[in-house]
Amino acid sequence: MPAPSPLIIATQSVQRLVKEDSYYRKELAQQAERVKKIEADLKTSPESADGNATYILKQEQKAVEETRAVFAPLHERIVEAAQRLEERIATAESEGAPADEITKANEALKLGRELEPPVA
Repeated sequence: MPAPSPLIIATQSVQRLVKEDSYYRKELAQQAERVKKIEADLKTSPESADGNATYILKQEQKAVEETRAVFAPLHERIVEAAQRLEERIATAESEGAPADEITKANEALKLGRELEPPVA
């Protein structure tokens, strides 16, 4: 089996980073829901909450902030990978690369460019 072309490698890189962004967004949503649930539990019955509840809330809030901190560097990596992919597409088109590889690369480039900005 021949080694993958630089175009395929660049395409897979963008796809992987976009997928990673998607996973982090899902994780952030789940963490935010846990924080809301803990806060609601503390508001409805603060006297029945054990002393651990406030500690758990702080830990969950810290996890949310740590997850949010991932987005800015990840977005930069996606932008860089998309730029590299665009260069590879131009090179591949001039060298007559297979049309299916170029189509997949263009789809991945579109995904990378249409990605939402980092979560604030």
